[in-house]
Amino acid sequence: MSSRKAVTSFSMHSIRHLLVLSSLCCFISANGSETDRSRAHELMTTYPLIDAHNDIATSLRAYYNNNLSEIDLHNLSHLTTDISRLQAGHVQTQMFAAFVLCPAQDKDAVRLTLEQIDVIRRMCTEYQQFELVTSPEELENAEKRRKIACLISIEGGHSIDSSLPTLRMFYRLGVRSMTITHNCNTPWAKSSSMLYSFYQSLTNSLTSFGKAVVEEMNRLGMIVDISHTSWGTASAVLKHTKAPVIFSHSSSYFICSSQRNVPDILLHKLKKNGGLIMVNFHNNFVSCEDKANISHVADHFDHIKKVIGAESIGFGADFEGAPTFPQGLDDVSKYPDLIQELLQRNWTENDLANVLRRNFLRVFREVERVRDELNVTLPGETQIPAKGIQNSCRLNLTLAKKLQQSPISRLTSGLTFSLISSPNSSRTSSPKSSRTSSPKSSRTSRAQHGAADLLILATVLLLSSMFID
Repeated sequence: MSSRKAVTSFSMHSIRHLLVLSSLCCFISANGSETDRSRAHELMTTYPLIDAHNDIATSLRAYYNNNLSEIDLHNLSHLTTDISRLQAGHVQTQMFAAFVLCPAQDKDAVRLTLEQIDVIRRMCTEYQQFELVTSPEELENAEKRRKIACLISIEGGHSIDSSLPTLRMFYRLGVRSMTITHNCNTPWAKSSSMLYSFYQSLTNSLTSFGKAVVEEMNRLGMIVDISHTSWGTASAVLKHTKAPVIFSHSSSYFICSSQRNVPDILLHKLKKNGGLIMVNFHNNFVSCEDKANISHVADHFDHIKKVIGAESIGFGADFEGAPTFPQGLDDVSKYPDLIQELLQRNWTENDLANVLRRNFLRVFREVERVRDELNVTLPGETQIPAKGIQNSCRLNLTLAKKLQQSPISRLTSGLTFSLISSPNSSRTSSPKSSRTSSPKSSRTSRAQHGAADLLILATVLLLSSMFID
């Protein structure tokens, strides 16, 4: 009996010790978590975050038809982004995407892109918490004034309608980055997606015109973005570009085998290029499932750091651009929780300062340095071959003939152009049908033109005599 009491006494004593030890561990863990949380906020106050991809402009189109007067950007509770939560998340610079759906390709993609650029510019100039910027210096000056710097990107090369002059005009409007493709091929570059039927017969990952686009972006000082491109296109861009590039919102293929993610072989090429992979938070690209959590996202950061180092990583969460986000990273206010997770995984504050901010600034400056080196290079005049475009709405202006006329006749007649649509257009006139017209109709036509020319000449002579008098 006494033995049983002794055992019971010993057991109770042990349980008490275990409870005390457990409480102490919980206290230490909680205290450690609180310390890491404080460190995360302190670090992000010193090095506020730059994020390379946010699709709020798409939401503004979808929900409000871009009517900013109908909303208050300080509080949009049904979205993942608003000013209050950007501030809570220590987001100092946000690159906003002017995104147009792929079905607009070969139709009104340019107009729609202009409208998305307009709503971003309005948003970033009508709200005093924002400041529209176009250079690394302006970005840093905005940070000193405690403003959220706005950069504009274009998501998808279909937005330029295969036109270098259009690309240049977008740059003049403040665009500083363009994704080479979205979920559809263009006539000159392949996408990672087979979702749309556009240009599926394209055999070259980056055609000669595609290379001209990259060259012109280098010359302008526009950041080349290879998220959404096929791996072949990404590799070709990395080989051809003179400036660092970014994957603005992509993650690690090793962790999640989605075609939207980046395999290690491309990460090594990116490292050599000096560019960045800016980690995406979309559940399907993070865990390859509909559900994910902060730990899954941190796994991508860990793997990429292991392969190419923290100096090649940034943030490109893709808020507003995906249907679901990881638990604990539900909106733009939650970035500090991810930084806390990385601190608990023994990331150094120097590594995190680079990932938060310094890496992107380095790439942006290098892109502009290359631009300055190319300042004697004339604007690109490469035009895409007409046979490569399946666009019945596209018209080309071509000179019909050289006018061998006197100066007065040239002034009155002007230049004659013919409008020729693409080879696939049903509106293209047949040269054969014009050659088979009857001799009689040809003589009648020449006579009519002759009479018209005499009338014009008589009018010119009459006007000339009046001025001389």
